[in-house]
Amino acid sequence: MMISHQANTKTMQKPMSEGEEKLPLTEHLEELRKRLIRCVIAVFLGFVVAYIFKEQLFDILTAPLINVMRPGDTLIFTGIPEAFFTYLKVSLLAGLFLAAPFLTYQFWMFVAPGLYQHEKKVMIPIIVVSTFFFVGGALFGYFVVFPVGFKFLLGFASETIQPFPSMREYLGFSSKLLFAFGVVFELPIVITFLARLGIVTVPFLRKNRKYAILLFFICAALLTPPDVVTQSLLALPMIVLYEISILGAYAFGKKSPKNEEDAS
Repeated sequence: MMISHQANTKTMQKPMSEGEEKLPLTEHLEELRKRLIRCVIAVFLGFVVAYIFKEQLFDILTAPLINVMRPGDTLIFTGIPEAFFTYLKVSLLAGLFLAAPFLTYQFWMFVAPGLYQHEKKVMIPIIVVSTFFFVGGALFGYFVVFPVGFKFLLGFASETIQPFPSMREYLGFSSKLLFAFGVVFELPIVITFLARLGIVTVPFLRKNRKYAILLFFICAALLTPPDVVTQSLLALPMIVLYEISILGAYAFGKKSPKNEEDAS
């Protein structure tokens, strides 16, 4: 027994191999600093490239509004530096979009060493699918919601009331909506992940469907202009995404012991 105990003690005191040694906090911070510097450089390069095509990018962004405006109407800027700063913001947003793959890669390279192999296999599909849903939500807002919403809002113009949207106003309004639609379309990913952890279940999601629908319309009212059309164009996709989330929770959610017995 003594020999066995001594052998176990030696085994426990055996130092980890070089590959298994944990990095100290200072090295983690140094690694984070290097990757943040690379990310800043990538965003700056993307900004420079985007600024070269700033007019074309802004034309693409404003196309849904211009297409529903009356002939001869244009956007305006009310401050002397407004056009310049608007182009800067457009270039910065486009630069972030161009640098997004590199930023994701840097994030992954920083996080991956601390993950187990099975965690890596889960994280990669999550990142890919969440990116797909975010871009899909932004495109849905641009191609579907913007034309209908802008046409409805500009319909209040008359001979005595003329719309004069400014560049700064449109950029802030459109970027907020595009981001909102991108985040909203992440709903199936979030709910499926919560179901995988066992935090929510399929019966719970079905039972609280009516409260979720009410919450969707409240969120749509907060994120969109105060008109029923635009709010509905955001709330209705959220309802569809909620139903998709239930299917995802059913397929990938954590099974209860009862379900596991039934499956076996």
